Amino acid sequence: MTMNPNAMDSNEFVARLDEEVGAVLARLGQMSAAGDAPETLTTDKLLRLALKNELEAAELAALWLVTTQELDVKLALARQCGDEAKHYRLIVARLEEMGVDAAHFDPRESGYSPLFEFLRTLESTPGRVAAGQFTREGIALVRNQAFIEFCEARGDAETAALYRNIIQPDEQQHHELGRRLLARYAITIADQQVAHDAARRTLALAEEIQEMARMKAGISRAPGC
Repeated sequence: MTMNPNAMDSNEFVARLDEEVGAVLARLGQMSAAGDAPETLTTDKLLRLALKNELEAAELAALWLVTTQELDVKLALARQCGDEAKHYRLIVARLEEMGVDAAHFDPRESGYSPLFEFLRTLESTPGRVAAGQFTREGIALVRNQAFIEFCEARGDAETAALYRNIIQPDEQQHHELGRRLLARYAITIADQQVAHDAARRTLALAEEIQEMARMKAGISRAPGC
């Protein structure tokens, strides 16, 4: 998307950004499901990775919550923080059902992701909404769908149902709320530029992390947050 030197209507801006982000999300979805998953790539292994994503999403929402001035955005972040924490607990419970001692697993041991480190530096509401709720949650939706299909192919209907019936609807709600908030607050040319740049950087980092995981550890189909 080429930025107009003058601010465009915020709904038009969101529609154009949605088109740009959607094209990259389609590619990420294809990358997530590409090739044959090795037998060593198990559902429980991917769920442990999911715990890190959920924790980072909850922590990020909490960090932004205390420094956000707009009340509707603050409340949206509060809801998201609770949802991501709920997802974390549900995934731990599912792992315990699978015989994994997940209660003592700390996903912070490997450090925070480059995406988290970037997102925590964002200070403006348009940038945060564009990168977080609009783009990062969009990434989660396509990655979760690939994970659901993987679970079904491996005969793990319980995990597939957890994601399809609980986690995905929450992520869809976060994404759609991000769309509405972005239309409300990406008004000026400066706000739109910040939002656009934040969304593009988020996509680039997600793509880099996904490709690195595939090349170094043979990991694909990993769920989002």
